[in-house]
Amino acid sequence: MADDDITAEPGFRDKLVASKQAWARAGRLLTGKDADPATDRLPPGQRLTDNWPVLDLGIQPDVPRDQWELTVGGLVETPVTWNFAALMAEPQFQDTSDIHCVTSWSRYDNRWQGVSTRHLIDVVRPTPEAAHVVLHGYDGYVTNLRLADFVDDDCLLAHSHDGKPITREHGGPVRVIIPRYYLWKSAKWLKAIEFVAADHPGFWETRGYHNIADPWLEQRYS
Repeated sequence: MADDDITAEPGFRDKLVASKQAWARAGRLLTGKDADPATDRLPPGQRLTDNWPVLDLGIQPDVPRDQWELTVGGLVETPVTWNFAALMAEPQFQDTSDIHCVTSWSRYDNRWQGVSTRHLIDVVRPTPEAAHVVLHGYDGYVTNLRLADFVDDDCLLAHSHDGKPITREHGGPVRVIIPRYYLWKSAKWLKAIEFVAADHPGFWETRGYHNIADPWLEQRYS
């Protein structure tokens, strides 16, 4: 659901958002079971797919690599603005992880390449007051994370998937990947990262979806 594009034609957007909010009110897909990611690879209520489904609200931002720019600021000692060439000049990180969408599909063994969030932290140096991260997409989408979760060792700003550039429909040229949580936390079409002291719930988090979004605890809804 981070895959949703909120700049779509308003009528279409409103209808889809209303249906997703109805899911939240009804507790759709909830099994009432918890699982342990150390022993249970597939979270409760999820089904495996070999495909990578595309979810959006009708419009996918077209941001060419040579026009893409990322601004990182807020409570940091060294704000940065990277274009795509600058991103590629940073140390490159590769990781393989599973992804889990709140709409119930999971895909195993996704191979990502990009810049690790831990490296980003080393570059910008968040101040002691920074405790949360707000991710902004070119589509106007916003989602939030605890800083401690943003710097897990498998999190990154990804530009490639399975050896190819991430396509426009999947959030290219650059998207965030936070494998530990439902995919709506992995903001597509990344435009800005903001380090803040207080939590700022994002688009789906203010529309009935869980603030943390742990699939193994079935934190689909608030």
